[in-house]
This record gives sequence, C-alpha cells and structure tokens, in this order.
Amino acid sequence: MEEKKKCDTSEDCPSCGQSGTCSEDEKQAHQERKLKENLSHIEHRIMVMSGKGGVGKSTVAANLAVSFARKGYEVGILDADVHGPNIPKMLGLGNEKMIGTPQGILPIPFYPNLKVVSMAFLLPNSDAPVVWRGPLKHGVFQQFLGEVEWGDLDYLIVDLPPGTGDEPLSIAHLIGQVDGSVIVTTPQEVALLDSRKAVVFSRMVHVPVVGIVENMSGFKCPHCGNEIDLFKIGGGEKAAIELQVPFLGRIPIDPEIVQNCDQGKPFVTANPDSPAAKAFSEITDRVEEFVNHRGKTGEKPLSSQKEEKPGRFSRLKEMLK
Repeated sequence: MEEKKKCDTSEDCPSCGQSGTCSEDEKQAHQERKLKENLSHIEHRIMVMSGKGGVGKSTVAANLAVSFARKGYEVGILDADVHGPNIPKMLGLGNEKMIGTPQGILPIPFYPNLKVVSMAFLLPNSDAPVVWRGPLKHGVFQQFLGEVEWGDLDYLIVDLPPGTGDEPLSIAHLIGQVDGSVIVTTPQEVALLDSRKAVVFSRMVHVPVVGIVENMSGFKCPHCGNEIDLFKIGGGEKAAIELQVPFLGRIPIDPEIVQNCDQGKPFVTANPDSPAAKAFSEITDRVEEFVNHRGKTGEKPLSSQKEEKPGRFSRLKEMLK
C-alpha cells in the first residue's frame, strides 16, 4: 500500500493533490494551522464596528487604513461586510478580482503597503447578492484570514457590518486576540442606543474598546460659515464618558467625503487640509497610541509571482452558486 505523503502546510486543501485522501478532521486541522500561521504575522488587529447602519463606519475604516499606510505601516483591510461590501468602491478598486495560487489568495493592493480583501472581488457583478446564513460566512472569514497572502502586517483593519451578530462573533472567534474595537456612531440618540450595545458586545467577547468615534458631528455652512448641528453634537462623547471608554474624536460633515467615496478616492488624501481629514488623522494617532500602550504593558496579542493552479477558489465559488 502506498504511503500517504506528508501534508504540505504551504498549500490550501483544494490545491493539494493529496486532499482526496484526507479526512474532514484533517482538513479542518490544516485550515486552523494556516490561520494560526497567518495571524502570527499580523501585529495589531482592529475591528471597526457600529451598532446600526448608515453612520459612516466603512468610511472611517477605509480612511483609518489609508492613514496608517501613509504613516509607513504595512496595512491590510478586510471588508467583512459579506452582504454589502463597499470598501472596494471607496478605494477605486471596484473592477478588481482576486486570484489564487497554491500558496494563497492574493489580496488587491491599493498602495504597495496597503492590501485589500473583500467579497466584492469574488462576485460576478456589483448587483449580485450574497444570500448566506451564518456558517457559510464563518467559513469564508476563515479563508480570508487563513488563506490570503497577507504577509507581515503592522495593522489589520476589519470593517464589520452593523450590529452584533454572526460576523463580529466569527471575526472575534477566529482572530482570537483582537487589539481593540473602534465604535462608530452619529450624535443622535437613535444611533447612540445601538452604539452602546456595540461597546457591551466588545466587552462580552473580551475585545478592548479603543474608543468611540462621533461621525457626522456638526456642519459648517459654506455660505455664512456658521455651524449647523444637523445630527446634534456631543452625543458620542457623552456615551463614551457614561460607558467609561475613550472618546477618539468628532468628524464633521463634509460634502466632499461623499464625492470622494463615490469617486474611489480616500478623503484623507484628496482633502488633507480639511477639518474632517485632520480629525481622521487625530483619530489614527489615538488608535496607534492605544495599541502601542497595550504593547508596552505586555497586553498586546501574541505574534507567537507564483504559478497559478486551478481549484484555488473552489470552496468560495461553490458557496456563491
């Protein structure tokens, strides 16, 4: 009887010629080893969350990632909103498609030091919906974290969908040790009710809260220069005080943010001197200070061109059918 060859840990199961001889338990163990190996090369892991939709969470996540990259860090951004993946559109990558090699899925570069992974890169067109339940989403997150060639990263920014359901639970479970969550809200009471739940959720899954960002906070009239409180001001800061978490800052409403997102241009690079861009910069500095402080106090997570081959996306494509 021919002896079974030793599993090649550098390849994923669909690309391996021996996968047909492996049990499901062996395949699962292989995926977990790849996940652990990938995560060991990522120093800081940040989840960007919101209690409800429409508060500008993806805008904050995209500009946070770009700001870190502009500081010289190696950065990855994982768009974990399976049903509404918007990060590629915001970064002008809407027409890109990920490809795979036997060693891993290749992320899409925005900068040489900023890599992007999103479900949008796998869909046949921008109108195609993803109709999945929780277990399928957990499986794709395991692939995005464990089988993507992220390389050595200083920061992985995970843009989560709104709420406290399957996706944040899966990400927190798969990553294991998350440096912290950034909670995005708008100042009005309806948004604050749900953002408070996101803070409590983070504590329940043992993820430190980096702080609360108050987005869409005030608007300066372009004609008279007076401030207009369209969604109030100060609600996010008040919630941060009551919940005893840091307040990271306010981002004012700027019509250029909408224009830049639609054009695929990060706001912080298109309008670097605007008050909103300066607010993003200050928020980035505070997130950086938070994770560096945790590292100094010993609380940081433990870090304990290739030939293409068919079958790289077999599981993902099968799930998309």
